[in-house]
Amino acid sequence: MHYVAWRMAEGAVAYRDVFDMNFPGVYLLHLFVLTTLGTSDLAWRVFDLSWLGLTCALIGVIVGAWGRGAAVGAGLMFALYHLAGGAWQAGQRDFVLCAFLLGGVLGVTRWLESGGRARVALACGGLALGASITIKPHAVALTAMLGVLIVVAAWRAGGPAPASLGVFLAGVVTAPAGVVAWLAAAGALPAWRAIVLDYLVPLYSRLGHTGEWLIYQPGAWIALGAGVAISAASALAAGRFGARHGVVALGVMYGVVHFIGQAKGWEYHLYPLAAFAIVLLFAEVRPALARVRWPPALPLLLCVLVTAALLTAKAGDVSDAGWERDRAERARRLADELAARLAPGDTVQVLDTTGGGIHALLRLHVKQPTRFIYDFHFFHDAGHPTIRALRAELVHDLAARPPRLIVLFEQGWPAGGYERVDTFAELREWLAGYDLVRPGPGYRIYAQRHRS
Repeated sequence: MHYVAWRMAEGAVAYRDVFDMNFPGVYLLHLFVLTTLGTSDLAWRVFDLSWLGLTCALIGVIVGAWGRGAAVGAGLMFALYHLAGGAWQAGQRDFVLCAFLLGGVLGVTRWLESGGRARVALACGGLALGASITIKPHAVALTAMLGVLIVVAAWRAGGPAPASLGVFLAGVVTAPAGVVAWLAAAGALPAWRAIVLDYLVPLYSRLGHTGEWLIYQPGAWIALGAGVAISAASALAAGRFGARHGVVALGVMYGVVHFIGQAKGWEYHLYPLAAFAIVLLFAEVRPALARVRWPPALPLLLCVLVTAALLTAKAGDVSDAGWERDRAERARRLADELAARLAPGDTVQVLDTTGGGIHALLRLHVKQPTRFIYDFHFFHDAGHPTIRALRAELVHDLAARPPRLIVLFEQGWPAGGYERVDTFAELREWLAGYDLVRPGPGYRIYAQRHRS
């Protein structure tokens, strides 16, 4: 995404000049980081930890109504959850999403608790949720849940439900409308429409789905889930389950939908569920500490301690960032090898998914002759008209602007190795006009024959 942002900073148009399935808000976020902090690992870590601080603060504000100590504990628990994920989770879209989702929930909660008077808070909540939709459209589900809640609450209070819903929706549409206007002004809308409707929805959305994702290693989730259930049940039994509990419970429901709906089982898809589950977990911590002999108290506090202990152990296991460091080192090594073979103005085509190829080009500020920053598009659903069109575009652009070098990474996604090129006859024939100058392991570098 940094590479996409750099290309945009150089004048490229999203989607039209760079083929990617992410939503526009992701590019704007990375463009902001790139232009303010730079592209270094340190810059990204500064952003990641700063965003973590913001997210923890929002969690603390929501939990603050249930006690200051609980608010601090919830914020620290989410920070521990994020850090226990390791370097791979730094700045992931679903992690970034949490701050916007929490902001939306906070705005709706304050409107509910004010009896429908805090319309500014309701509009701000809608604004935060609209921003989340520009990053991942899955946030529409939570937005819809909260919209229904607003209508029901306004109706039960005898107020104008359409007016309240209108304030909320006005906030929701602000960010998406601004993003669409930006894309339209840049001339990116036709390409975006084609990527979403012709590729993302019919093909990519089901790519990588296997039964294996259902077999998820639970880790701290057993203790966390049990604690959430105990907390919600105790609040209901004691008559403390109010509007704030209800809105957060909707957030937990959305977190489940967010994870299951994507059906890939990637750990970072659990972030929204983790954020709202931690909030609900700490909702009953203060009553539990005040009445330790109360039946739910000890089990709830035990769940909190076990969750923290398991996350701490996980953080220790991932602290060395083994495979992430290996991948970063591969990107540095590749950048050095490419730099030795490139002249000013040369281009390089990388055939990779996330193995470090685009990272190397970013380090060198080298452009590609095509708009394709991944190669997995070409190796699934090969008979589909969209894939055939993408293959034809790749070969056409390579012929129109032959790159100085081509880098083919060994590991394909979701499967395949170097042999995947054999299933793409036109690309295999094109590579035959290049010399293999670096045979691997991990990647192969091909150079134009007349300039080898």
